[in-house]
Amino acid sequence: MSGIGRAGYWEKWRPLGFKLREEASLQTLTADVLKSSEIEGEMLDHDQVRSSIARRLGMDIGGLVPADRNVEGVVEMMLDATQRYEKPLTAERLFGWQASLFPTGWSGMHRVEVGGWRTDKDGPMQVISGAMGPETVHFQAPSVALLHAEMDAFITWFNNAHTIDPVLKAAIAHLWFVTIHPFDDGNGRVARALMDMQLARAEETQQRFYSMSAQIRQERKDYYKILESTQRDTLDITAWLTWFLQCLERAIAATDQTLSVVKMKARFWGLPGAEQVSERQKLMLNELLEGFKGKLTSSKWALMTKTSQDTAVRDIQDLIDRGLLLKEDAGGRSTSYVLNLPG
Repeated sequence: MSGIGRAGYWEKWRPLGFKLREEASLQTLTADVLKSSEIEGEMLDHDQVRSSIARRLGMDIGGLVPADRNVEGVVEMMLDATQRYEKPLTAERLFGWQASLFPTGWSGMHRVEVGGWRTDKDGPMQVISGAMGPETVHFQAPSVALLHAEMDAFITWFNNAHTIDPVLKAAIAHLWFVTIHPFDDGNGRVARALMDMQLARAEETQQRFYSMSAQIRQERKDYYKILESTQRDTLDITAWLTWFLQCLERAIAATDQTLSVVKMKARFWGLPGAEQVSERQKLMLNELLEGFKGKLTSSKWALMTKTSQDTAVRDIQDLIDRGLLLKEDAGGRSTSYVLNLPG
């Protein structure tokens, strides 16, 4: 990791057992998928993403929910990049990743070429903003005449061993790929998957406990600004590399929160009352542990678990008796419930 927080980063996670590291890795992968999509303005369902990843990795987390095909496609790309990071990159592999992002062949109202490089049949590939007519052109990608040679060079470079620091290689790979912009759509998400693939190669492990995509999402304006300025200017990419490494440091620093959440969950599920809860109860407890938005009421419980109100009340009362839930002060129709977290 270029020495950036390497010792402190791994020291925090080394004492955790396999199950806790597995849970932390699941959180990180979920954040990678969600936040990389959010950067492009696409909002995916958290529970679907988490369930899809857990199923594919054979993890028993309880309360799995079915996932839409667009969620499955993004998850498939991310897991191929991070769990099979040692396999060579090929054009066919990249085609598969991009096609998985657009299972219907459409991006919103626009038809997308999938399974191949862009053809620029509608004109040069440009990144633009603003209304039709007075739009601003932020970047124009290399012409189709250069595209095949550029991608051949990129793939060869990505697969070859280098003396360059492997984390710097992740930064360069991201920048180089989005500068070529080889696809009709999905270039940013594929570039971040390549970034994660190279970071996995740098650490030589399928498990990672920080999310660069989550950090980039927080710094989205700066991310696009530094990309645009680097692509517009000379071949000097020092400013991009500096920003990337600083963003990585901040992503690593943010793992303290992930660590505390994982430890809190472990303490909660270690409580005697947590033994032998039903699948419905496990689903809802996980919802609360993940940061349930709003107040949990028996009506919401019934709706989310697809059960009757009476069943929801019984489920909740059982968890109160087990010491896992607490009834909040307000009574009557506004009665709500919160976790009884261990101190």
